[in-house]
This record gives sequence, structure tokens and C-alpha cells, in this order.
Amino acid sequence: MFKTFITSTAIALSSATFVRAEAPMAFDVAEDHTRIHMAAAPVHENGMPAHGNAFVSQGYIYPEGTLADGTMGVLEDGSPAFPDLILGTWTCDGYFVGEGGNATTGAWIISRQTFAFNDGATVVTQGAEIADIGQPNLRPVTGATGEFAGIEGGLIQTTLGFNDYWGLRATYIFEAAAIDQTNTQDDAFRSNSHQSIPVDENDHLEWDSGAPVGPIFGERIVPST
Repeated sequence: MFKTFITSTAIALSSATFVRAEAPMAFDVAEDHTRIHMAAAPVHENGMPAHGNAFVSQGYIYPEGTLADGTMGVLEDGSPAFPDLILGTWTCDGYFVGEGGNATTGAWIISRQTFAFNDGATVVTQGAEIADIGQPNLRPVTGATGEFAGIEGGLIQTTLGFNDYWGLRATYIFEAAAIDQTNTQDDAFRSNSHQSIPVDENDHLEWDSGAPVGPIFGERIVPST
């Protein structure tokens, strides 16, 4: 499913991506539950935010893979679990839409996400967030500075789940990097698929139909009678 998603977006990239080699092309985000602030209304009967509810939240940017295997990235008091790995600060603001906090699939938030890296570089994306866990979701990059200033394409968000305190856990990869990654995997597959496979010549049945063999295209071969 992810591969199909990337293949379909490859057509949209018509120019090269110019980003410094030091810039991380993928990273994780752990939301700090102590910095999630939502409006008092509207809410559903169960207290979850409803359509139109405004919010703002912040969290920590970590290297890609930090939050794999269910790692939370945030301690109970809101401090980072891996302070030495922090790449920057993530800020998200917007509105809940549709079923809001009760949504289990499809768009549930319209948001702006700002990634402020420690070296001063920033990336801003804006668009819909989906409630589906593990489903890649392409968000347009609406602005970038510093080492990301020449980035092309969008940023793909995949929600990994939520931590014990209902903070978001997500991983991100730039569209161009994801396409390059997929192409590399395809090249490896094609290379491996063309390797010779040994065949036991004594372990198959040969049959001669008696029909002449010739090229598919070109002069037609007519069997003699």
C-alpha cells in the first residue's frame, strides 16, 4: 500500500530536490501531552473534541527510528525520554473536523505543523491529518528555510500510535526521499530477480511438438506438408 502511494506521487515531481546532505530527510515526532491545549467547546458527549474544536500542541523531533517498536519518547512529566537525541521542536495547531476525537479513519484534523530544528532550519506543512494508524498521509510543504529551503514535493506523515498519555507518535519522510528509497528497493529486487537459478536438467520432461521454431516477427514460417 505504501509503495503504491509513493509510485502515484512520483509523477508530481518534475524538478530536482536541492537539500544539503546534512539535512535529515526523515525523522520522528513525540508529542508532549503536557503541552496539548484544546478549546473547552465543542466536544462530544464523551468529552472528546468535536468538529470545530481548536487546539495547539508541541513535541520533540527525534532521528528516524527513535520511536520504533512502541517507544514513547516522552516521560510522564512531559520531559523528553531522549534529550541527547532531540533534533528540534514540533508545533501543531489547527481544528478538529468530521468526527474529531472520535474518528477512527479518514480526516479528523486540519492542521499546520511547524518543524523548528536546532540549527535554525524550519519546515512548515499544512493540510489534513488522518486518524488511520500506519497509513501514509502526504502533506504539502508550504514553507521551508535553512538547509531545507530548496525542498521539493511534500512531507509524508505516518501515525505510529499514541503514547500512554495520549500524545501522538509519528514518523515523517520527505516525498522525494521516499521515492528514492522505493526506487532503490525496486532496483535491488530487479537485480536479484535476474540472478541465475540452477536447474536440474534431469528433473524435467522434454517434449518435441514437431512444429518448426521461428521468430515471432518477420518472415512467416509455413510448415511443410
